[in-house]
Amino acid sequence: MIKLFLKILRTPGHIIPIKPADAGQAGVIAVGEKIQDKVKRLFRGSLAIRQIDAGSDNACEQELVALSNAFYDVERFGIHFVASPKHADMLMVTGPVTRNMAKAVQKAYEATPDPKIVVAVGDDAINGGIFKGSYAVLDGVDTVLPVHYRIPGDPPTPEDILHHLLGILETLDTKPAPVKQ
Repeated sequence: MIKLFLKILRTPGHIIPIKPADAGQAGVIAVGEKIQDKVKRLFRGSLAIRQIDAGSDNACEQELVALSNAFYDVERFGIHFVASPKHADMLMVTGPVTRNMAKAVQKAYEATPDPKIVVAVGDDAINGGIFKGSYAVLDGVDTVLPVHYRIPGDPPTPEDILHHLLGILETLDTKPAPVKQ
């Protein structure tokens, strides 16, 4: 036990500090409040998002799920993840489109009411990522659906997703929403 205690005391003091939780939370709140203002104006207070897994490795899904945890809590900013594309304003597609999921992704797109907003989340959804060119995938989502916006990253962090979502809403605020192609 003494050896362990001495080892702890001899450990150098150049450990990288973690930024305080309130600084991170303050940043999330600042971006979230801007998102909330845009959501109120563009979507009458509530942006409904349907996340579609087109065949991913679940990395992007974990980051999207993190948006609903107690730290990010995007519900307070008017963002809701919905179970049906029939209730969605926006589709967030993750992963490369596998051959087996192509038809399901198209059906979800068709079930989404107009005007549709399609966002490819993560490098795999944008261009196939590490799966690009594989016999099992059709590469990025744009091979199956018209993609309006892209959020790069492998996977993008929840903060990245929020910042890009704010950028998407700012773009929508300056021009009309995309329509079915």
